[in-house]
Amino acid sequence: MLIFSSSDKGGTGRSVTSCNMAYRLSLLGRDVAYLDFDFGSPTAGAIFEIPKLERGTQDGGLHSFILGQTTVPTRVDVRKVTERPALQERPSGSGKLTLFPGDVGGAEFHLSDDHIKAAISLFQTVEREFDVCIVDLSAGRSSALDMSLNAISPRVRKKTREGNDRVRWLLFHRWTTQHVIAAGGLLFEQNGILPCAVEAGFAQADFMRLVRTVRTAVPDASAFGEKTTAEQTRWVVRSDDHLKALAQGRGLGQDLLAGTTPLEPMLLWREQVIMDLDVNRRLAKPATTQAFDKLAIRVVDDHAWEGF
Repeated sequence: MLIFSSSDKGGTGRSVTSCNMAYRLSLLGRDVAYLDFDFGSPTAGAIFEIPKLERGTQDGGLHSFILGQTTVPTRVDVRKVTERPALQERPSGSGKLTLFPGDVGGAEFHLSDDHIKAAISLFQTVEREFDVCIVDLSAGRSSALDMSLNAISPRVRKKTREGNDRVRWLLFHRWTTQHVIAAGGLLFEQNGILPCAVEAGFAQADFMRLVRTVRTAVPDASAFGEKTTAEQTRWVVRSDDHLKALAQGRGLGQDLLAGTTPLEPMLLWREQVIMDLDVNRRLAKPATTQAFDKLAIRVVDDHAWEGF
């Protein structure tokens, strides 16, 4: 399965949520590959706490592979190279967690047919080896996004024997007015995801069946602190209702929602993998790991996906 993580803006929590989802899927026994396609800012290594890869690799990253500068992209076993002791442990029954880092100093590039062919080859390779492959795309309208759409187009990609295609497209956005508007624009408006998908060869309805949204850092009344007033609670409820109406009007309503993540201080300040150990130590909210578990299960379960 290929899961593409996209967002219109930086700071949406796309990468940190995707890394946590990858970790949770590995705990469920899936072999997971994480492809850092954020070519301008490949920082997945920092989230997995791998210092030598915190800004990508100096040798043969995904950027180099797509540009034809290396024939085999660099990969690392996250549990073997992370400096976080708890993340080094591989519980019984868990799957592999492998990072394909981007390149230090990489940047956007003018897309060519050779780049698309390289992406097709890469996706075929990782799909054969891993159960789940998460592709973390650059924010906004990017060459990585356009290349990925062309690489999974029905023109070049065969469906499974069951007649379906094991592809998911997640659109991440913060639960704020600005981010909802931006996400709707990226999905539907000119040069957005859906128009580019249609241009790449998808039927509009077929592609939309692959798309779901993830709302990140969703606050509740506790965001005001322990001494929350009745006025603040009512304001939060009104604001949430306003955002739900705005999302519905922008085509990002409940029918497209894969999941939400709560406002979590640990993610805001550290942007790290949240482990059960962090919850047991009362450093992270139980709701945060529960949200990651729920999202991970929903995304890979065909029946749950179709049932949204």
